[in-house]
Amino acid sequence: MTNTVTTINPATEETIAQYTLLTLEQAQQAVDKTHDTFLKWRQTSFSERADLLNNLASIFEKNKQQLAELMTLEMGKLYSQGLQEVELCAAICRYTAENGASQLADETRQMQNGKAIITYQPTGVLLGIQPWNFPLYQVIRYAVTNIMAGNTTVLKHAGNVFGMAEKIESLFIEAGFEKYCFTNLLIDGKTASELISHPAIRGVTFTGSDGTGKKVAERAGKYVKKTVLELGSNDAYLVLDDADLALAVKTCLQGRMVNNGQTCVAAKRFVVVDALYDDFKNALSEQLKSMKMGDPMDKETNLGPMAREDLRDQIHQQVQESVAKGATVVAGGNIPEQTGFYYPPTLLENLSPGMPAYDDELFGPVASLIKAKDNQDAMRIANDSRYGLGGGIFSKDENKAIELAKNHFETGMININGYGLAQPNLPFGGVKDSGHGREHGGFGIREFVNIKTIMIS
Repeated sequence: MTNTVTTINPATEETIAQYTLLTLEQAQQAVDKTHDTFLKWRQTSFSERADLLNNLASIFEKNKQQLAELMTLEMGKLYSQGLQEVELCAAICRYTAENGASQLADETRQMQNGKAIITYQPTGVLLGIQPWNFPLYQVIRYAVTNIMAGNTTVLKHAGNVFGMAEKIESLFIEAGFEKYCFTNLLIDGKTASELISHPAIRGVTFTGSDGTGKKVAERAGKYVKKTVLELGSNDAYLVLDDADLALAVKTCLQGRMVNNGQTCVAAKRFVVVDALYDDFKNALSEQLKSMKMGDPMDKETNLGPMAREDLRDQIHQQVQESVAKGATVVAGGNIPEQTGFYYPPTLLENLSPGMPAYDDELFGPVASLIKAKDNQDAMRIANDSRYGLGGGIFSKDENKAIELAKNHFETGMININGYGLAQPNLPFGGVKDSGHGREHGGFGIREFVNIKTIMIS
């Protein structure tokens, strides 16, 4: 078994760095130190924590270009989108600093023969197991809210973004946080799984595939430890019979190709009513074919490489398997002969259950186009999925779209006539095989606290 991890630039296929993994014993010792720090950190005030989070936000803003370049280097994100990710992380820090104290404020309720105080108390060390696709954001969104709540955190990041993992820890220390308040662990998945049983680990937050997420939840359940799971998805975007077609095409293109198509809440299935289907397909395929694929540092580039060679090969296999089962390639679908782990903007149609492009998550720049008989059929197709993270509706009748979103769409988040990623003040999370629990918006900060009731007669 290898004890090293090598990071590779996906645009050039050149080696960036090599890292030595911690042993299980070393990782356990780091958790022990993080627990010792928790015993002191939980005694700090909300205002002290908020000051440090505001420091961290300022440091993110000061290092914005460097952080964005590191994302592009390690996982191929377009540089402009990396800048946006850093800005979002700074906003999360500031939102948490401003609102955390009120979100965790004691509540008083009346009870028979007295009153009760409901208080939200930190629980200990939290293990975050995070993916590579938003290498700064995925970490910050769980870490800062839980640190604001008085917990401490350890991170198992994806191996291809270990440089970012180390950078994040150094920025926490630069902001004034005590060492081991946020702890980066250079470990593999097996060691992370073993750590779940550590007595000091009080909860696990995981973002990644639904298959791995179920294993994490099973392991945590064995030790009666809470999990927040943000898993895969196959988000459906419905183009109803009264949709603004040009808006739908533009938005679906953006929603599918953001982050080189490697986003859990990307627009992945385009479910279009029969009356608009051909016009939508023709307009979208032209847009896809005109995209410029290339150097992610070039401001003219629309699509960079996928993060790793195995991920590129996996999505190509899903495309080929779908075609073998009857799907049709409208655009793209072939691995280009060039250096880098590139995959072209791809559109598939004539899809049906049993195909990867219909049933599974395609984590890359591949869109699934599905024809619906009418609006009702479009809603049925949207819900015909084991996933339920995000989704979208295009309709000029806002009230109708809201009613569908509220009462019929089986997802945690829905966009109407637009596409958006996470926002600090709104809850983020899904249902069904897309996981459970929420982050952001005052909901994430209460996931790993002890909701303690004090009854006074």
